[in-house]
Amino acid sequence: MGPGTGPEPVVSMEGIVKVYRDGTVALRGVDFSVLPGEIHGLLGENGAGKTTLMRILYGELRPTSGRVLVGGREASPRGPWEALESGIGMVHQHFTLIPVFTVMENLSMVIPGGSLSRIGDPAVREKAEEIMGELGLPVPLDARVEDLPVGIRQRVEILKALMRDVRVLILDEPTSVLTPLEVRELFSLLGRLRERGVTVIFISHKLREVMGITDRVTVLRRGRVVGTVRTGDVTESDLARMMVGREVEMEIERRPPSPGGVLLSVEGLWVRGEEGGWAVRGVDLEVRSGEVLGVAGVAGNGQRELVEAITGLRRADRGRVLIAGREMTNSPPRELYRAGLAHVPEDRQGVGLIMDFSVAENSVLGIHDGPPFSGRWVMRWDTVRERAAEIVRRFSVVVPGLDAPARHLSGGNQQKLIVGREIMKGGKVIVADQPTHGLDVAATEYIRRLLLEERDRGAAVLLVSTDLDEILQISDRVVVMYEGRIVGGGRPEELTEERLGLLMGGAAG
Repeated sequence: MGPGTGPEPVVSMEGIVKVYRDGTVALRGVDFSVLPGEIHGLLGENGAGKTTLMRILYGELRPTSGRVLVGGREASPRGPWEALESGIGMVHQHFTLIPVFTVMENLSMVIPGGSLSRIGDPAVREKAEEIMGELGLPVPLDARVEDLPVGIRQRVEILKALMRDVRVLILDEPTSVLTPLEVRELFSLLGRLRERGVTVIFISHKLREVMGITDRVTVLRRGRVVGTVRTGDVTESDLARMMVGREVEMEIERRPPSPGGVLLSVEGLWVRGEEGGWAVRGVDLEVRSGEVLGVAGVAGNGQRELVEAITGLRRADRGRVLIAGREMTNSPPRELYRAGLAHVPEDRQGVGLIMDFSVAENSVLGIHDGPPFSGRWVMRWDTVRERAAEIVRRFSVVVPGLDAPARHLSGGNQQKLIVGREIMKGGKVIVADQPTHGLDVAATEYIRRLLLEERDRGAAVLLVSTDLDEILQISDRVVVMYEGRIVGGGRPEELTEERLGLLMGGAAG
């Protein structure tokens, strides 16, 4: 059951303004409140101010102005310790556990008066077991955190907060590292927490999840509250319109594919990760002209290293990469571009763009050192600007001007600039790595349509994404990576969410 209309808010935030030292205004007079025992969604695109608002509630940031009330009393916490004392806990996207400690050691550190000297305290173990039993929250208390799967580590973070008897639990993008089955288990747990009277604030940009778990939703856009609504009174399209300020077409029509010859072939590829161990273990895959091959999986299972080896950013130790039948293994990016490869990287600011370069300069990166953009060591700036203007016009990139630095563009427009640049190269093969991560629903829909248009013109598209909705929406075939290997796959219409979840968790071959 959802909350009634009678109770006083357990937390109220009034007129919250946050201006950073560099002058960035993150929050512009936000009013936000949550009721006892509700699951309250906080929805908005990246940069809307969701996490900033919750870090203020949790005491990690101080507001420039405004006040926080807990149980009707002013209580702006000066740090997380004060937030915990007032009954507010937070589970961050990036966990704060000590990996080499056991679960019990981590729990012993956070209880009031906690220290390593209390590791053997039977009262700590008793309390943990009591909470786990009440909530159906199984956690191996004596296991080292570093040996646990991501989903279990998240349970430990939640258990850690509940050991402090929190009344309000903030979860920041909690499903971004989980398989579909783990998401379902998390949602069941949140339902049990609600029944126990705990208020949950669920930060997300995923409309379907917010619709599926929350009682009410507050939508932020550019640091302001657009509105707070009862979830049962709105549709996904309503929330999308609130997020971006205009109508958004939620469905993308995908015509049947007409695959041709193999344009990208990966054969027995082995690639090492940052720590020297194998990140990619004997991967084989093929992508044909006129099709999208989706690579699904929980982040950290070798997808990044696979993409980097294909695109010349990381050395492959064994195996081959072929483009249109031509071996290009360990070729530098410049040669790969010339062979017909286009690359939309995961890290748009670190790899895709040079942030201090202008829109015009970024529009020809990778092909700037040859005709028609340069000759005899001289850049032909008129031609560069013509290409930039064409990209801006054709791909609806909103820019202050062609000479504006890339850092002055919003995240969505930075991504449109990259995608436009890569598509304009006319490549036979497009490798798109997390192409819509962190974008609002309008930019997401636009870029997915572009990738399908490229497929329809005959390109081979390799789509690597941790967003299952994206994989299933635009892929013609899907493979799943787990611990560096391809563990299964099929056509989207053949793959149930349960089957995909098992594959992503390594529980099925």
